[in-house]
Formats: sequence, structure tokens, C-alpha cells
Amino acid sequence: MRYVREILLIAGVSAALMLVACLERRVPVDLPLLAAFSIGVCLPLPARRALPLTVAVASAMIALLGMAFLPNWPGMLVAMGAFCAAVYHRPRNPLLVLAIATCWSVGTLLIAGGPVQVFTATDLIVMAIAPVATGYALRLHRERAGQALRLQRAESDRLLAEERAWLTRNVHDSVGHHLTAIRLQATATRRALDGASPVADRALGTISELSRTALGEVRNLLRELREEPTCGQPGLADLDRLADRLSSPERKVSLHRTGIAAGLPPAVDRTAYRVVQEALTNAARHSGAAEVVVRLRRDERSLCIEVTDDGPPTAAGAEGQGIRGMRERVHLLGGTLSVGPAAPGGWRVAAELPVERTDW
Repeated sequence: MRYVREILLIAGVSAALMLVACLERRVPVDLPLLAAFSIGVCLPLPARRALPLTVAVASAMIALLGMAFLPNWPGMLVAMGAFCAAVYHRPRNPLLVLAIATCWSVGTLLIAGGPVQVFTATDLIVMAIAPVATGYALRLHRERAGQALRLQRAESDRLLAEERAWLTRNVHDSVGHHLTAIRLQATATRRALDGASPVADRALGTISELSRTALGEVRNLLRELREEPTCGQPGLADLDRLADRLSSPERKVSLHRTGIAAGLPPAVDRTAYRVVQEALTNAARHSGAAEVVVRLRRDERSLCIEVTDDGPPTAAGAEGQGIRGMRERVHLLGGTLSVGPAAPGGWRVAAELPVERTDW
């Protein structure tokens, strides 16, 4: 998909340059030469993220050469955009880009035929300073937006930690207290009876043992909640086992992956697993579907999840606690979730989770 976009970018900008050049000329234009320079000045653009300054210099040199053969050719607009992208993608040395852009601007004006004396500040501002300043401003905006997003996520993590701590305290104070009281009362009653009734003694012993076991499990759970462990939590690598566990002779669960490889952020990996898990659980409980299909597709920007089944759409129509939990998980990562009937029938859960921020 990325290569298609880059090819369309080259083709579109080249066609625009040729069209503008043809409209501005009142004499016949050398179309092969015009096409060669229009395409050539755009060819370096796909590498603007990896080699921003190199792409800007290459486009500028081609534009400068094109101006020598094709007067009034608007190829300099592409070079100006390349300098803007160079500052945007190159976090250091914006002054170096500005110096190169200024030299290129002077060379372009010289080739255009104007004497040096008539160079105005407007020419340099429009051709050199404005593109560099625009790219720098866009980069600052991107960095501030990223910082704001990180602060928002940190605040969400803090609120979640406070909620977990509040839940831990309440469960410990309530459930833990009552389980401890049950065990103490059972032990005291057993000692008071002192074997008078073997049946009662066994029952009280069972109550004491069960309450002790339950209290230990509650304390372990609260310890995990308090520590908020991240290791060992299931991710997309565990989907095969999940699908096998929820498959049955009456229901087939199939997985289709596209572009899924190692390197997903842990939060995205865990959230994607939970979304698929909840969608498959709902399909198994409510839909009565004979086939459930899970599709995972990753591109540059996001991880797309789609779970569809062929069950009756009215069976899973109500949004319960599970769907609300999915929605909260997805929105916490800045993603989107849609749940509803699928065409021509069945039920569909679709989520899109951002993987990383990509720039133009």
C-alpha cells in the first residue's frame, strides 16, 4: 500500500508540473524533455523519510537543471516541498538545510535571468525561508502532540493505578476480614466441641480449611493487582491456543494473519488479544455461529482486527460488560472499535489500534 501511494505521488505531481508548464507556454513545449524533468524531480521523494537532506538536494539540483532547459518550469515548487520535508524529518541542523535552500534559491534566480541587483527579500523568503520555517513548525507541532499524548497516557496509567489500589484496599478490608473471621469462628467452635460430634468436627475442619485457602487466593490476587504485572500476560502469539480452545465440532474458528510479525508494542499486543478473546467468547456464548473468522492485518500505521461470525445478528445485539470493556481498552490506546451486524448476515467486531505514528 505504501508503494502504491508513493507511485501515485510521483505521477500526480509530475502530471501537475507538466500541465502547469503547458498552460503557461504560448509556444510549443518539448514534451519529452518536460516529462523527463517533471518525473525526475519527483523520483527522490519516496526516500524523504530515510534520507531527507539527500532527497532535498537531489530534487533541487534536478529542478535547477530543468530551469536551464525549460524557462518558467514550475519544478522549483517540488524542491521547495523537499526542503520543507527535510527540516520536518531531520531533527538536527535546520540551519544547514536553510543554507542549502538559500544557495539553491540564488542559483534558481540566476538561471531565471534576473540580475543580482533585483533580488529581493521576498524571493529568498518565498523560496528558501518559508519552506524551511514551515517544516520546522510542523515538526515542533508533531513533537508537542506526541508529548501531549504521552502525558495523557501517563495520566491514564496513574488513574488506573489509583483505581487498582482503591479496589485492592476495599477487597482486602472486606473479603479478607470476613474470611479471617469465618476461619477463626470455625476453629474456635471446633475446639469448644472438642470432638463431641465427629460430623460437626469434620464440617468445621472443612470450613476452616476452605476459608484459609480462599484467603490465600485472595491475597495472591491482590498482590498481583497491586504490582500490576506485565510479564506473562497473553498476546497475539497465544491466539492459536485460544482458537483451539473455543473450537468445537459445532463451531469452527479460523485465524488469518497479514503482516503480523514481532515488534508490536506490548500494550497493543495485549489489547489485541483481549479484543479477540472477548469477541470469540461472545460468539461462543450468544451467537450460535457455525463459523467464526478472525482476521489480523498490520500496516505502517495500525493493527486492524476483524472478528466475524455467521450467527443470527440479533443474538449478540445488546452491549454488555464485555463489549464495554473492549471499547475502554481500545480507546485507552487511541484506537476505534465498532460492533454490529455484518453483511449479509452474522455479527462483526472490528478494531483498529495505532501501532506507531507515521509522518508525511
